[in-house]
Amino acid sequence: MDSLITAAARALAAGDPLGALNRVALRDDAPALALRGIAMAQLGDLVRAKALLRRAARAFGPKEPVARARCVVAEAEVALVARDLGWPAKALDAARATLEEHGDRVNAAHARYLEVRRLVLIGRLDAAERKLAEFDPSPLPPASRAAHELVIAGIAIRRIRTQAARAALARAERAARRAGIPALTAEVEGASLVLNTPAARRIARGEERLLLLEEVEALLASKALVVDACRHVVRDARTVASLARRPVLFTLARALGEAWPGDVPRGTLVARAFRAKHADESHRARLRVEVGRLRTELRPLAGVSATKRGFALAPRRAREVVVLAPPVEEEHAVVLALLADGESWSSSALALALGASQRTVQRALDSLAAAGKVQSSGRARARRWMTPPVPGFTTTLLLPAPLPMD
Repeated sequence: MDSLITAAARALAAGDPLGALNRVALRDDAPALALRGIAMAQLGDLVRAKALLRRAARAFGPKEPVARARCVVAEAEVALVARDLGWPAKALDAARATLEEHGDRVNAAHARYLEVRRLVLIGRLDAAERKLAEFDPSPLPPASRAAHELVIAGIAIRRIRTQAARAALARAERAARRAGIPALTAEVEGASLVLNTPAARRIARGEERLLLLEEVEALLASKALVVDACRHVVRDARTVASLARRPVLFTLARALGEAWPGDVPRGTLVARAFRAKHADESHRARLRVEVGRLRTELRPLAGVSATKRGFALAPRRAREVVVLAPPVEEEHAVVLALLADGESWSSSALALALGASQRTVQRALDSLAAAGKVQSSGRARARRWMTPPVPGFTTTLLLPAPLPMD
């Protein structure tokens, strides 16, 4: 490796993509193409970065499997930042195996982190935890250890384990500062903000207030019966009843939870559950059927008793009933929640993350775009959606070769 390539690689490792480009911008050999691709990714030009990394992989050729594998991993990170979640996971797994076989532990570990981050984004937390538990990050350099702790924190936040998340973020901050990469330190600080941002609303006895994630965790561990509108379940500290696939039943449960300890008139329940402006006898009959089904689903947790004007919720063990709702509720709020990370998403990636059909997601995006809440760029398969339209950039992209450690 010549001196310019080494200097460019060191500049990228320090978070200085412009310094790297100053050294290799006019070169078209394979190592220079790889470094240029990484630099363009750090600057936010993901399309150009992807093209350069593919050219680099072809230029390295089959006689340089390790260099090609590093390019594959770097391209996978570009895809992850671009929220192209449909990229071939098998290619990344093969590249990781090649790197491990040739003793490149740092880049092999980074490939594994990319796999885990993708699993976290699409909600497969159990699989992410299993992969994360397969290796020890302690021999790795500080930047890799920071990435490891960020993944742990991300999983803990989604599991609503705030103490574990704070501990992981503290370890990530220490590792990022030792790495001396400003962008990585900023990434850790941005992740820490999640714990100090309202995560949900508490609705009880006609009053609402915003809750931090720690307060949500405390509520779920309390003796209250929680009607969780974030996950569409009804739960107390010991039992969980999922109504995620029963939207009518959950609508009824939420209405009863918001009114507790009072009751809800039949007409109000009909309007909320069936979206009917006027309740006729057929609606009342359907309401009786659905309330019966709700009683069956909630039997371990609560009863649903009839009153003169409607129905009321009667918890069996809990002292109070609380509704836990998202901090902001509007049509297609779940799509907006994913786009709120500031990255650009394809409709296929959103569909994969939400577990919905791509056509359903596209209708939601069209509706949000008409309301001016999201914007798109590109066309056809290259079309991406974002809010706000801030380009993503990677902070720990691979180098074409591991640098000597000081």
